[in-house]
Amino acid sequence: MSRHDPADYLDMAALPRLLDALVTQGWFVGERFIDTALCHTLQAELQTLKAQSYLEEAGIGRGQAHRIKRDVRGDAIHWLDRESRAQRQYLTVMTFLQQAINRALYLGLFEFEAHFALYPPGAFYKKHLDSFRGRSNRIVSSVLYLNPEWTASHGGEMALFDPDVPEREIARIRPELGTFVCFLADRIPHEVLPTQVPRASIAGWFRRNTSLGGTVDPMR
Repeated sequence: MSRHDPADYLDMAALPRLLDALVTQGWFVGERFIDTALCHTLQAELQTLKAQSYLEEAGIGRGQAHRIKRDVRGDAIHWLDRESRAQRQYLTVMTFLQQAINRALYLGLFEFEAHFALYPPGAFYKKHLDSFRGRSNRIVSSVLYLNPEWTASHGGEMALFDPDVPEREIARIRPELGTFVCFLADRIPHEVLPTQVPRASIAGWFRRNTSLGGTVDPMR
């Protein structure tokens, strides 16, 4: 990975479709949107983190409301902190994408946070929103999938639901390596269906800065 231009690591031809889809329907799915070699490197890093016991149980809620509920969410996570070259490259690509979204849509995105997520067999994440209107600074959610040779029998799809009719499913996305999904965090309900094999991804959020009175608005 000797390239330096972040545009080399994503499907630039699909970028206008991403921007248009966020405006018209609030969500976008791009197959092979992120460079395959980078995805393989990130997938290998996640496996190393698992082997070295660096993953932690994921919970729901933030701050004092955070709690572990395995009947709602079953993945283990590790926050990206630029500790590897692959992480730094992916975060640089996301910064490039953040700037493109801001230029086109004027969303005022300020920063990006993300974590690896590994779902063991049988794990799922029940239907939820990533933020609630007026109550969070997460504006656009993203997911990059890191699973080579995924088949329909493996399950683990992400289902998206109509924001106006939350019972109506509008998309079901197979978590194949290189597929990138983004959607409006306070508009699109979604869930992870039970997986039959280990399922790897990077979940991320483009955030708006809501600091007030000199108090820094922290990530996570």
